[in-house]
Amino acid sequence: MQKPSAIVSVLLLSSFAVAQEVHIGVLSLFHPRELVVAAPIGSALLVHAGGESFTLENSSGEGSVHIESSSGGVVVRCGSHVVRSLAASILSRQEGPIDLLVTVPGKLTRRYRGKLQISQASEILVPVVSMDLETAVASVVAAESLPGEPLEALKAQAVAARSYFIAGRGRHFNFDFCDTTHCQFLRQPPEPDEAAAKAARFTQGLIIRYRSHPVATMYTRSCGGRTRTPAEIGLSTDDYPFYSVECRYCRQHPSRWHSSIPANDATELRTSDERSRLTLNRRLGWNTVQSNDFTVKTQTAPVIIEGVGQGHGVGLCQAGSRAMAEEGADFRQILAHYYPNTEIIRLTN
Repeated sequence: MQKPSAIVSVLLLSSFAVAQEVHIGVLSLFHPRELVVAAPIGSALLVHAGGESFTLENSSGEGSVHIESSSGGVVVRCGSHVVRSLAASILSRQEGPIDLLVTVPGKLTRRYRGKLQISQASEILVPVVSMDLETAVASVVAAESLPGEPLEALKAQAVAARSYFIAGRGRHFNFDFCDTTHCQFLRQPPEPDEAAAKAARFTQGLIIRYRSHPVATMYTRSCGGRTRTPAEIGLSTDDYPFYSVECRYCRQHPSRWHSSIPANDATELRTSDERSRLTLNRRLGWNTVQSNDFTVKTQTAPVIIEGVGQGHGVGLCQAGSRAMAEEGADFRQILAHYYPNTEIIRLTN
């Protein structure tokens, strides 16, 4: 095991006291025009809309509320009761966080824990869940991890996710983060005895700092053998340079892929431009060009490209982190390797 070059310490600094809540826009990939929000069995939801408030609970026969997009706002339906409003808020009877079941009809249902606000923009509903920071961290770890992931790798992921939540706020106009790769994957929170929940709990409050500032950490699925700097893929960062480091596992076990793309799309694709890769993937599918490490094999239509790695290749490599943990490294050693010259600090409440 390579000895980490960075000094990693755990400090208690009052200067990093923060509000322990994040606001996350969810389900945006589905562009919902209708949502159904339900109370889990044994729970009650309080709905605020259009100056009115009413309670939903299964025992009363009214356990869900239907919310539809309309011009200028939303339409809230609960049984025969209809309210028109600019937005609707759904929370517990004590006006705090609660478990919520949110359904995009005909597509999926997800569980969240927090306070939900639903507004409308361009006839699309915009659901935003305000949740406790640690609930958000556990939810990201669960979404980003594979079954059987070593606990130390999950702890490293938890610290990286938490650091991103602290340092990267305000990435969207009416909420802090989204639940896609633009920010961080987020799905329903894990159960308390699941490994992802344990990883968040065991590292509670820990974030990564560089030169007295929290780091908006970046991480990638598989780096291809060496992580990249943001400058190598046309990105810039202000808080941390994201050094290029060797990843022994990915060098020995590269994740290889190949793809064919239309010739007119290939003209805008460059290995040093992450934005062009993402733009093309939004149009053709997220697995079309899986990384920035690729070569063009044929120039004729369709253009054939071959590459290694998955994701932008910057920061923590999840495949390499898993391998380091399996070899005995703890989460501090993992973070020290992929984020050199940083330290770990603890947030205060």
